[in-house]
Amino acid sequence: MLFRSSPVAVAVAIALFALRMFAITAFYHRYFSHRAFRTGRAVQFVFALLGASAVQRGPLWWASHHRHHHLHSDEPEDGHSARQHGFIRSHMGWFLDGRHFATRASLVTDLARYPELRWLDRYDVAVPALLALLLYALGATLQGAGLDTSGAQLLVWGFCISTVTLYHATFSINSLAHRYGSRRYATRDDSRNNVWLALLTFGEGWHNNHHAHPVSARHGLAWYEFDISWITLKLMRALGIVSNIQVARLPQNDEERRAAA
Repeated sequence: MLFRSSPVAVAVAIALFALRMFAITAFYHRYFSHRAFRTGRAVQFVFALLGASAVQRGPLWWASHHRHHHLHSDEPEDGHSARQHGFIRSHMGWFLDGRHFATRASLVTDLARYPELRWLDRYDVAVPALLALLLYALGATLQGAGLDTSGAQLLVWGFCISTVTLYHATFSINSLAHRYGSRRYATRDDSRNNVWLALLTFGEGWHNNHHAHPVSARHGLAWYEFDISWITLKLMRALGIVSNIQVARLPQNDEERRAAA
């Protein structure tokens, strides 16, 4: 049962992939890194918690390294530039390099004033460990109720497989989205718009749009550029959960394209 799937295990894996992908794309990225919209402290903490469960370290660490990336995109100082360091390092090698383990504190002083975010950053293994324990307990409970799953199976599928899939999906923006796709804007980096990556990462694949308009909460700027995170944020705005959303618009002519870049 451990290594085979079941409808329950697959459903949990997909649900946790989707929930944590949104937490990473909409909050770790668009909110914490770029302040593209506003929300209350409670909502901020809930999505910081969900983002931390994706095992991509704490919100301060994530935001600080992403802000550093935008300051030095595809320059030698950019730790995950495919142009500078090759595909494997841009995809995952940089994340495993001890030189990048520390939070770049000077870049996130606005976030560091919240003690709960500092706690998540300092104890970044606490939330993933708790999620793993909860999934094991849920699986054991469901097995006891007669469902075709177990604690070990939900741990493997709901946590391990879902998390590793989430890793490679989000990391592909650092690697693949700086190599493959189209360029609407002549930005100084190698960012590309890639429809397949956009579908996989809830809109992050419209990466050239993002590098041209970093503080826009909407990455898919054209009507045909599907951006699940943006659609969800619009719904959250309608419900009063978020506000003051920053949105870029498509350039109307070549002069505006050059200005945006």
